[in-house]
Amino acid sequence: MEHQPSAIETQTYQRTFYSFLFEPVDNSSLIIFRIFFGLLLALEGGGAIATGWVKRVFVETTYTFTFIGFEWLHPLLGETMYAVYIILCLCGMMVMLGWYYRFSMTLFSLLWTMTYLMQKSSYNNHYYLLMLICWIMVIMPAHHYKSLDVRFGRVTQRLTCPRWCLLFFVMQVSLVYIFAALAKIYPDWLALLPINIWFDDKADYFAIGALLQKEWFRQMVAYGGIAFDLLIAPLLLWKITRKYAFIVAIIFHLFNSIIFGIGIFPYLMILFCVFFFPPATIRQIFFKAKPLTESRYSRESAFNTKNKIVFGIFLIYFIFQLFLPLRHLWYKGDVFWTEEGHRMSWRMMLRAKSGTIYFKVKDADTGAILDINPRQFLTRKQISKMATQPDMIWQFSQFLKNYYQTQNKKTEIYAFSKVSLNGKQPQWLIDTTTNLAQVRWQPFQHAAWILPEN
Repeated sequence: MEHQPSAIETQTYQRTFYSFLFEPVDNSSLIIFRIFFGLLLALEGGGAIATGWVKRVFVETTYTFTFIGFEWLHPLLGETMYAVYIILCLCGMMVMLGWYYRFSMTLFSLLWTMTYLMQKSSYNNHYYLLMLICWIMVIMPAHHYKSLDVRFGRVTQRLTCPRWCLLFFVMQVSLVYIFAALAKIYPDWLALLPINIWFDDKADYFAIGALLQKEWFRQMVAYGGIAFDLLIAPLLLWKITRKYAFIVAIIFHLFNSIIFGIGIFPYLMILFCVFFFPPATIRQIFFKAKPLTESRYSRESAFNTKNKIVFGIFLIYFIFQLFLPLRHLWYKGDVFWTEEGHRMSWRMMLRAKSGTIYFKVKDADTGAILDINPRQFLTRKQISKMATQPDMIWQFSQFLKNYYQTQNKKTEIYAFSKVSLNGKQPQWLIDTTTNLAQVRWQPFQHAAWILPEN
């Protein structure tokens, strides 16, 4: 018969597990992460203004595609958004300096979440990852060393933090990499279709343009990308390969930064590597004058109600993070085509989509039809994005319904969108016979008015 652990043995295992998670360890990794993370936040806020991104996305638009249910954020559009991003930049600098850390980190998280929910025309998974990390950093004890909060006596100096504070980032970034690798294993990526489209347009890139046109290099990018995402976390965790993996990570993310221009994300992913190194190594590099920490930790004290609650919260969090990237399996059809379950799933830089779209507004009483060019209401970028995104097409249909419908007039809205996925023959995306004005949005069901890809 198999040995069944007794209640005493089970409790012993639990005590050992909790003592490991909550044991104080050198907090150097968390402190240096806070400093550079704050710098990246400041650059994100200031850079969005300097590059004209805020102007293009929020100021020059009269309508934005919010996440469905957050339409009440529309009134913030316009030059008010300059002030929002200036505050984001200032909060980032305060986080870096550790000055009123909790306040500045919370304010940044609130404003960033608001801007994330306000627009989908420039959506990418990097913004979602940044939102998650910001909210986690709110509760992290990242300001108890090398901060103005310590210098001015707002908090006491600490040389340690619970081990789970470091393990959280290891687990989070590992999930990002693993799901990114799994998402790449599909026929179009393996056939280099999206990579061919991206690199064909970069032949004139300085120094590397000719290299991007080589078939062998494109294959290396496609298959090497899968291998990198799948193996980088384990290789960073293994002492023997850690240094080499770190060098490869730097090269990989700098390449993405140069080729795709994706903001602070590559540098944030490089920064995450500090959590894969022993804290003592980080202390020796960045804080040589920092005293060595001596643990006077009682393992029995870790097995308490507070720590159980903390563990329970993060267990729920990671279960949720495991579910979200897989939710597309519940929907009918290919997620690359229908987009159902695409967002918040680490499906980053995987497909090239383009399309055209126009609408017809029909008076249900008279039968009169009006052709609508979205350029009347949207920017070129918004139209380009909307043409390939069914939920955005539905949102704009509701906008047109409200715009043209009066009390005594019933309006029907029909969308005509042709989409090419990864350079293939354009196909109809939306059923052109469906009156979208009468369609209710059902986030947990497949939308039958999305036509299947042939």
